[in-house]
Order: sequence, then C-alpha cells, then structure tokens
Amino acid sequence: MTSMTAPGTPPTSDDPQDAEAAAQRFVDTFQRTRDQIRRFIVGQSDIVEHVLIAVVAGGHVLLEGVPGLGKTALVMTLAKAVQLEFRRIQFTPDLLPADIVGSMILVERGGEKHFEFQKGPVFTNLLLADEINRATPKTQSALLETMQELSVTVAGTTNRLEPPFFVLATQNPVESDGTYPLPEAQLDRFFFKLDVPLPSEDELSMILDRTGGLQPPTIEPVSQGADLIDMGRTLRAVPIDAQVQRHLIRLVRRTHPDDASAPDSVKRFVRHGASPRAAQTMLAAARAKALLAGRFHVAREDVNAVAAPAMRHRLILGFEGEAEGVRPDDLIAEVITGLR
Repeated sequence: MTSMTAPGTPPTSDDPQDAEAAAQRFVDTFQRTRDQIRRFIVGQSDIVEHVLIAVVAGGHVLLEGVPGLGKTALVMTLAKAVQLEFRRIQFTPDLLPADIVGSMILVERGGEKHFEFQKGPVFTNLLLADEINRATPKTQSALLETMQELSVTVAGTTNRLEPPFFVLATQNPVESDGTYPLPEAQLDRFFFKLDVPLPSEDELSMILDRTGGLQPPTIEPVSQGADLIDMGRTLRAVPIDAQVQRHLIRLVRRTHPDDASAPDSVKRFVRHGASPRAAQTMLAAARAKALLAGRFHVAREDVNAVAAPAMRHRLILGFEGEAEGVRPDDLIAEVITGLR
C-alpha cells in the first residue's frame, strides 16, 4: 500500500504519525474482513466493498435483487467475519411491530406479578431484514424508526440499542403482489441502495464448486464491533478540501429539477432530488474510498465513485420518468459528466 498523504492536519490528532497509523489500521482491518467474505461470496466485489463501507460508516444498507443471488449469505458471512451478534427477521404481511421491537409481558417472580419488557430481535448488532417490502407499512415504520433513533420506546420506557447496530434489508424488485413498497421518505434512511447483479458463467461455476462440496469454506473472525467503531472515528478525521466539498454539494444540488444548473433530463424526469442526507452519505463513503486508495484526503473521484449507491434511492422520478423507465443511475451519471 502507498504511503498516506495528508494535505492538512487531521482534526482528531496533531501528530501525523498517529493519523498514518489509524489510516493503516483502517485499511488492514477492512482488507482482512473483505478477504474473509470473499472466501465464501463469489464475485460481487463492488457489493462487498460498499456493504463494508456502509457498516464502518455506521449506515444501513438496502440490497435489491431477485432471489438466490446470495444477499442473505453475504450478510451472514459478514456477521461471522466481524464477530457481531446476528439475527434475521423474515418479513411477512402478518408480522407485527411488537414482533420486531419487543413487548411488555406479564411475569411472576416470588409470588408477585409484574410487567417486564421482552426484547425483540432488533436488539442485536447486525440485523437482516429479509424481504422488507413484504411487511405492512406499520411494521416497516417500527424498524425504520429504530434505525434512526437507535432505541425502542415501549410503555413510556426507552431502551437503547447497544452499538454497533446495522440493518441490512433485502427486497425483490420484480414482485409486486402482496408487497408494500417502502415510501420515499423511509428509503432515505438507508445509507446505500445496492443492486445485486446476476453472476457470470464463470462465477456461477465457482459458486457450485464452493457450495456443492462436502467442505464449504470456513469463515474466520478477523475483527469485532470495537474495530468497526474505531474505523468510523478514523473516517471522520479524513480531511476534505473546500473545492472537493463544493463538487459534492453541486452533485447533490444538480439532482433537483428546480436547480438552474440541473441537466435537462433531471428537469424532465425527476420530481424530487437527493436530500442533504445524501450529501452526508457521500462524504462518509468518499472518505473510506480515499483511505482504501492510499490517501488521507478526499478527491473528486472518490465522491463520483459513491454517488450512484448513495443517491439512486433518493431520486424520486416524476410520472414521465416512471412511464419511460428512466434509471436513476443514468441520471446520476449525466449529472457527474456535466461537472467534469
């Protein structure tokens, strides 16, 4: 790996050597974790990297793809590699909010009865919300509120979730019967939306070799929750030049149809552009990209590289855009091209 170069003093330390050591620990831990996941997951290099970036940045991820692409396997493999407590919720139309967050139950101890809070599966470190769009909006909101507040309030008592806490949700884009699409405002709570692609012929052959034998690959724990929290602190210390930050802001602003500099396609097809939360996401993710590239400062290419996963679910298309099947990724690519 190349030496980290810093154009300015990191805000968390006055010693460049401390910043260098923290950046190197970030890269080493990230690479070890990524390598372990790749022992089981075939291909999907960008998906694995972006999931890890979201996790170290403290964000939640929405994985979209048809069944059988390894979305659940990816989350379970991640949990093993980072030694996180893992739970899975299979979302169905009859799932209730209490089935997720928990409820008050009547218990008897020493001959006396009293109500006690029984924690739901959301009290964990890594939660897989499988097929989240199959649950009713009320149940979806219970999870999404917990993602935002990192706490559960029942009967007037607030119960905090222990950090780290991450939600990786999946949904099938081709089914509409019996599903409840997530509202646009709720989608904004996800750090990234990642589209899981179909494997190539060679990748499919490797999948069969790895999963069809008597000895599937074993995943070794190579990091833990405390490492992820430290990596998040390192991210926040990576400087960004004022010009690069201005580039990031302009990217977000140009996704809004009422912005004078927005491309014609955005003005025609987009109803609402990306939110300020998209800018926060892009900053955190771009910092991770910079560290992985061997730099202790954010460059324009880092921002451009994370623009699509950070904004594709935050662009709300208008009627014409929906009717013509416009892809948000194409609009984002046009916005980026116009700023080069």
